[in-house]
Amino acid sequence: MTVYLNGCFLPLEDAKISVLDRGFIYGDGVYELIPVYHRQPYRLPQHLARLQRSLDGIRLTNPHTASEWESIVRELVARTPFDEQAVYFQVTRGVAKRDHSFPLGVAATVFMMSNPLPLPTAEQVERGVAVVTATDERWLHCDLKTISLLGNVLARQLATDAGAAEAVLFRNGFLTEASASNVFIVREGVIVAPPKDNQILPGITYDAVFELARGGGLAVEIRPISREEALAADEMWLSSSTKEVLAVTTVDGKAFAAGVPGPVFRKMYELFQASKPRSDK
Repeated sequence: MTVYLNGCFLPLEDAKISVLDRGFIYGDGVYELIPVYHRQPYRLPQHLARLQRSLDGIRLTNPHTASEWESIVRELVARTPFDEQAVYFQVTRGVAKRDHSFPLGVAATVFMMSNPLPLPTAEQVERGVAVVTATDERWLHCDLKTISLLGNVLARQLATDAGAAEAVLFRNGFLTEASASNVFIVREGVIVAPPKDNQILPGITYDAVFELARGGGLAVEIRPISREEALAADEMWLSSSTKEVLAVTTVDGKAFAAGVPGPVFRKMYELFQASKPRSDK
């Protein structure tokens, strides 16, 4: 497996960083994950714009221009032996003595790798997935895609312990997101999602859903969603770069919304699949 580290492409086993890297010591960094279909990155400009927003949010200078990032991403994709990929990369504040304050004159650490894209199975698409609900106990800058993900890890483990795919989170009685996904509901044919504020990650797939829905003639609405409304919805979906759009059919061990993916989900799934890059073969 070939990875990228600080300007070099090299075998994974040869990629090393210092134990004093601030990503390791403090979780002081940000990350992105870009889905690749038929070796074409999906919505790359949007992912790079979100990366810039996250870097700005933690006051870390972007080590590359957008064109440089694109070149590195495409080179790694070309060096990786499968067509559908998940390109993961992270930028940390670099290596310095342990001190909470920002170090001066330190180069950022840039790491990138690509793995097979773990898409939902045909069974998951056809039958939906199970989720559990949990209290959102994370910090107040969930809109930044930082590598400090312990709150998300603990929430996902709650789901794993229950044999579920995700943990859907609520803060002060209102839906935020899931441990590694955005969440949508459908009420009377209208697709509804929480607003993009500091409590949720501004998902690239979240934006794609609304763009594709509007283009496909589906009604959409962005507003706060209470726990009661979410759990009484006609449909609930998860979205992310690896889940694409996925219906929820079980919540806290009980069948949700008749226990099958709904008609609005079916339409959205078709729209999303049609939006993906196609093979030139």
